[in-house]
Amino acid sequence: MRRWNGWGDETYSQALHAGAAAYLGRVMGEGVRPEDAAPADVVATVPPSRLPPHPLANTSGLDRVLHARGQSLPDWIALRTGRIPAFPDAVAYPTEEAQVRELLRYASAVGARLIPYGAGSSVVGHVNVLPGEAPVLTVDMGRLNRLIYLDEISQLATFEAGVLGPEIEAQLRARGFTLGHYPQSFELSSLGGWVVTRSNGQQSMGYGRIEGMFAGGRLESPSGTLVLPPFPASAAGPDLREVVLGSEGRLGILTQATVRIRGIPEAEEFRGVFFPNFEQGQAAVREMMQARLPLSMLRLSTEIETETTLALAGREGLIRWLKEYLSWRGIREGRALLILGATGSRSGVSYGRSEALAVARRHGGVDSGTLFGKEWRKSRWRSPYLRNTLWEAGYALDTLETATCWQDVSRMIQAIEAALRPGLEDIGEKVYCFTHISHTYPWGSNIYTTYLYRIPANGDPDETLRRWRVLKGAASRAIVATGGTITHQHGIGTDHQPYLSAEKGPLGMAALEDLAARFDPQGMMNPGKLLGA
Repeated sequence: MRRWNGWGDETYSQALHAGAAAYLGRVMGEGVRPEDAAPADVVATVPPSRLPPHPLANTSGLDRVLHARGQSLPDWIALRTGRIPAFPDAVAYPTEEAQVRELLRYASAVGARLIPYGAGSSVVGHVNVLPGEAPVLTVDMGRLNRLIYLDEISQLATFEAGVLGPEIEAQLRARGFTLGHYPQSFELSSLGGWVVTRSNGQQSMGYGRIEGMFAGGRLESPSGTLVLPPFPASAAGPDLREVVLGSEGRLGILTQATVRIRGIPEAEEFRGVFFPNFEQGQAAVREMMQARLPLSMLRLSTEIETETTLALAGREGLIRWLKEYLSWRGIREGRALLILGATGSRSGVSYGRSEALAVARRHGGVDSGTLFGKEWRKSRWRSPYLRNTLWEAGYALDTLETATCWQDVSRMIQAIEAALRPGLEDIGEKVYCFTHISHTYPWGSNIYTTYLYRIPANGDPDETLRRWRVLKGAASRAIVATGGTITHQHGIGTDHQPYLSAEKGPLGMAALEDLAARFDPQGMMNPGKLLGA
């Protein structure tokens, strides 16, 4: 059963061992567990639906609560405290494309706004219901999850867009194929959601980003159906796939997606390499990328993230031995951990590993073997569950990300962390933050920062949200001022909307508005997301 007010399956929790709890207490101060609202009490706040009856429209209070918010920190604050400002008036669960078209007609006829809902894993407000006079219909695509056609010769697979990550991989692997798209939300995110938010997977260095996998599909819009044939390439004018990619439900509902697949790799290996400091590690990663080594992942943690990873890992004896070994090899305080992944044929993995380790050694890196790589792989889908544990311990956790060229990576990290760390000094509260680079390219890298702050001792949701706004705003302004993209993989939604024009410019914003008006003349599709309402 999925948690209604947090991440993942409610039967699983990620424990915070005693040493980790003590570490957080030292660096941030003791947390106080907040009191959560009961589901029944939240359902009792749902107002009557403003929509006229329709056979596909479910108006139950619980369904409307479960589709009111996503997985951002503001969403958690609203759900955990029961302060949800708006709910969908109904939720529909179509099982075929004809029903999607019928729901578009129904929403248009009754003057409703329509929110496409993949799996609700958005962390920037994509699926949130915004207060307004018009009724809101949320369309949950979860029952449109079938594999429609698999072309083994061309290595193309067409799925209904509501299919979740594990379902994709299970159906493909049964036939000897894989897609290889593994965002951290893999277990609870959908193919359609990946496409319309330009998602990125943890092994994108080897498998590519979703825009490279998306070959075509079908978009049902208020103005009609857009069919995108899956050509291997085309010079027939601008590529309309790019109109759908990143459209965030503003143009219509993606009902089918054809993706480029590949055979299951023969071998895969992840290993840990420690560097004397982050700058030497960054130089090594850049050299590996610009040499185009056959790797699937490079994830380099700053010194503080490395220290935090070791402190929260448990297994004190093993960590103590590791530190002694690294000290003997000349790596003491200030160490930076690189998780290096290679995926493909056995010979390709062997070559990629040996060449990458040779580069690492030239930059002072010490190979620690596969232990940390195996631990990372084992916990790759579990780490989001730590957000639940930390909340219950009295700490709010959020992440933010950007991308920039190599020459600006260190400057960007410094700017983001300098904006976050003193962000709550005026009220005497500490902010703990740490960063890694991943999704690396020959030209630059993604930068991913995690930050924590204490939930107020009295559990005041307004103050918890105010603290988030202060920190998110300061970091976002620092990203824009330092010349990074406001988002590399999370999309725009509502949270990043104020910063989009800095990247697109006046003409670019006008072009996006024109596209929205062409596909959605009434402005009924997911208003307030990506662009203004």
